[in-house]
Amino acid sequence: MEDANIIELFFQRSEQAISETAAKYGRLCESVAYRIIGIREDAEECVNDTYLNVWNSVPPKRPDNFRAFICRITRNLSLTRVKYYAAKKRTPESLVSFSELEGTFADHTQFSDGGEELGRAMSDFLRTQSADARNVFMRRYWFLESVEDISKRYAFSQSKVKSLLFRTRERLKKYLEKEGIEI
Repeated sequence: MEDANIIELFFQRSEQAISETAAKYGRLCESVAYRIIGIREDAEECVNDTYLNVWNSVPPKRPDNFRAFICRITRNLSLTRVKYYAAKKRTPESLVSFSELEGTFADHTQFSDGGEELGRAMSDFLRTQSADARNVFMRRYWFLESVEDISKRYAFSQSKVKSLLFRTRERLKKYLEKEGIEI
């Protein structure tokens, strides 16, 4: 079923909207959640919470990119779960990839716009990068894939992936400084 039709089902408040969403995007959401959390049961719970959040958000929202909308909700719920574990001193492996970004930019909570300025700047920066650098960066820091998984996906050596990530982080840091975003 097309995304527009699924969104229409949400607007009609049809329970079929959830089942169609699960059929089309369930595996993607599970993959995103599991990569972040690393615990299958918690990932499944985050996916179920995603469906509830989508149900409560659509309407009134009518997302332009339904796939990205769902992935963002899943990712945010999963990161919230990771923060819970971190508070309990049980750190999931996904925090390792975020620690790589330390020093690249400041905590987004300092921004009055909730980090939207930083998000826009990062999007603008990534559009200027090569496809390889952009894809590897997104796989590592958005989808939280391991260096090993990324190297397999793109048939790169692990050292090439690490090098691409390092160089991209360095260019991002310089770009953010040039844009006046505090690092």
